[in-house]
Amino acid sequence: MNEHIKRLIEQAIAEHLIDAEDEIYARNRILALVGQADYTDPGTVTAEPIPDILEALVEEMIASGRLAARLDEKERFAAELMDVFVDRPSTITTTFNQLYKGNPVQATDYFYQLSQASNYIQTKRIAKNIQYKAATTYGEIDITINLSKPEKDPREIAAARTEPVAASTYPTCLLCVENVGYAGRSNHPARANHRIVPLTLQGEAWALQYSPYVYYNEHSIILSQTHRDMVINRAAFERLLEFVDQFPHYFAGSNADLPIVGGSILTHDHYQGGRYEFAMDRATIQSRFDLPQQPDVSGQTLHWPLSVIRLSSKDRQQLLAAADDIYTTWLTYSDADQDIIAMTDGVRHNTVTPIARMRNGSYELDLVLRNNRTSVEHPDGIFHTHADIHHIKRENIGLIEVMGLAVLPARLLEELKQVEQFIVGETTDVLPVHRTWAEELKQQYTGQPVTSYVEQAVAEKFVRGLEDCGVFKQTEAGQAGLAKFLQTVTRQVAGDRR
Repeated sequence: MNEHIKRLIEQAIAEHLIDAEDEIYARNRILALVGQADYTDPGTVTAEPIPDILEALVEEMIASGRLAARLDEKERFAAELMDVFVDRPSTITTTFNQLYKGNPVQATDYFYQLSQASNYIQTKRIAKNIQYKAATTYGEIDITINLSKPEKDPREIAAARTEPVAASTYPTCLLCVENVGYAGRSNHPARANHRIVPLTLQGEAWALQYSPYVYYNEHSIILSQTHRDMVINRAAFERLLEFVDQFPHYFAGSNADLPIVGGSILTHDHYQGGRYEFAMDRATIQSRFDLPQQPDVSGQTLHWPLSVIRLSSKDRQQLLAAADDIYTTWLTYSDADQDIIAMTDGVRHNTVTPIARMRNGSYELDLVLRNNRTSVEHPDGIFHTHADIHHIKRENIGLIEVMGLAVLPARLLEELKQVEQFIVGETTDVLPVHRTWAEELKQQYTGQPVTSYVEQAVAEKFVRGLEDCGVFKQTEAGQAGLAKFLQTVTRQVAGDRR
């Protein structure tokens, strides 16, 4: 135990979490947490990454009977240990703001490094993810099989049932600012080492944090400090554009605000951002159009499986007005030829997934048109991945997937290995959900490396699923429908302003 403690402190100093002057204080706080009254210097210890040290120390606690061998207990204890090394929120905010005055990149670099070093960003678990790129007709896309989030232990599930009801009401949700420093419980993750940076967007209190399970570089969460439902409207566009004004090296986007086409958390207003170029950023231009009411705004549609309208301008207010015109027109727009119905019995179906960025000194805002209507044929969504894609991806197609990064379920790791074995004739067994697909792949197989062959097939399936989500398809009829919608925007806005 003494070796683990010394190794952890030395690594915390090496990663600039604390100074050498803090060593004795940190040691004594850790001794208190591990329930140890004395300490003997073990001498020279070898350096290891902090996640590895934490894992060894936690296992030592379990072996000695001082910690339950439950995942939630292990995570809670590890977070408490790392909290010893993380500054208070006010200190972090002060440092961030001082760095920001010099260069916003330095500020986010500092905060991202801190979030990794403190083990809030789960770097060791993220490293388990399967990640690769694949060429498609829409350019090179990213594929991730998500292996980073651990599965619930049955003992945790049982413990959660015995939690007092009152204990589960704070924090209200996983995105609330009250998570900062929260110890955690069996049905809520440990957040003792969690920190945020306050922001002001459109005069409101917001905050920046990083995702504990980042899917791309500097995967950020931009969250309202008020717990309220997600809403896409002009104010949301204003906040996204203001964020990229403050952090021009980041993009900022929002999930849609309706079920099926929205994200996993619709009950807390938040966006996602980061420092990464997605496949959709690089998409080629399908067509160009003008907006007579906003002459300084250029409009484009993209060659992309979903229907994307891209607006760009150096004038933020004109860009905002153009986006609002398109959005408000889309809210009530129907086109039966394209299966687009705006409302059913007063229930809205149309919304957008918006993404803001700075490019070559201009503001850029993508509006991805979405519709969440269902039918007997497609009970999961007419413009959602259809049934033939569900063996690969059934979950919501949110902001990240819209931009061309597939986040696929962990089950595929073993299932795809079986598909590979089936293709090369090592087994005749394959899960029923994959059988039709696997048989097609086997018939077309020509002896190339089977893993890369299946990876490419997965990417093509994912892109097919994205095409299902496109309200105006990449066909002649679909693109004519999109052009008709844009003409409606121009006519409607002109009529409103007369």
